[in-house]
Amino acid sequence: MLGAYPSHGPDDALTRATWVDLVDATAAERAAFEKAFGLSVPTERQLVEIEATSRLRVEQGALYMTAPLICVPEAGPWALSPTGFVLCRQVLLTVRPNKKSAAFDSVIAECGRAEKLDPANVFVRLLEALVDGMADLLETSGGDLDDASHLIFRQEALQRRRLAHEAAQLRRLMIRTGRVSERMARINYALVCLDRMAKFTVERAGDWLTADLVGRLHAVSSDIGSLAQFAEGLISRIQLLQDAASGIINIDQNDVMKILTIASVAGIPPVLVVGIYGMNFKNMPELSWSFGYPYALALLVITTLLPLIWFKWKDWM
Repeated sequence: MLGAYPSHGPDDALTRATWVDLVDATAAERAAFEKAFGLSVPTERQLVEIEATSRLRVEQGALYMTAPLICVPEAGPWALSPTGFVLCRQVLLTVRPNKKSAAFDSVIAECGRAEKLDPANVFVRLLEALVDGMADLLETSGGDLDDASHLIFRQEALQRRRLAHEAAQLRRLMIRTGRVSERMARINYALVCLDRMAKFTVERAGDWLTADLVGRLHAVSSDIGSLAQFAEGLISRIQLLQDAASGIINIDQNDVMKILTIASVAGIPPVLVVGIYGMNFKNMPELSWSFGYPYALALLVITTLLPLIWFKWKDWM
């Protein structure tokens, strides 16, 4: 809770709060808010519902909005954190699980330095901070794709490695870009929900929002649109990089198969020669030649080189 009133404080202090931030709230904290403001607190089940009518609705003159926000842990994959917003003229309520949020922390710090708080202004500032955080995550993901592109399309970085190491590195790269793709999907979904919230607020609360706040909400929607386009570009790059990495792996495997095929075809004539001279016929003229053995060895070499010369002339190797 913000406004210099602790969440465990008395009811009269709670009613003067501008922003109540319930983090992993207990039943007692939920009941205290509902008693103080006459507004219901969204349940965990309501926070995860995906229908548009459940995510955006008006009850008792208050705007009820939910959005899945990105949670970036210190270790492990990114996750979606369902967060609820209840906005009215008197108070802003946010309901979220006990997960670290840089956007919320920054706005809490800003509100702690402010002399006067307005619920709508805090809500708009939260949206702006959340969108800024999404932009930072997109920039980080774009940097990961730049590194992957440098590795794939500047082959001197791979040519210094042996084939097995190159294939292993490309497989790790495909896994890495796949994770970036999952992140892009989560970011894109969160951006869509935040955009709907901004437009819903302008539509349903425009009569008591100031012109400045309405303009800032329109700016939030515009920023989200540009970020969505940037995310779409990153998704296209991910597909390109994965196709390129898969193609390089296939080419390397085909090269190996080509070498094995050439070696097997080049070995057929010598095997044929050895098979002929391995037949113990009595009337075989070469057996009585003094140079019969060198002749057989020379014939083996010639029959080995002829297929290789043919493949080279056809530019198959």
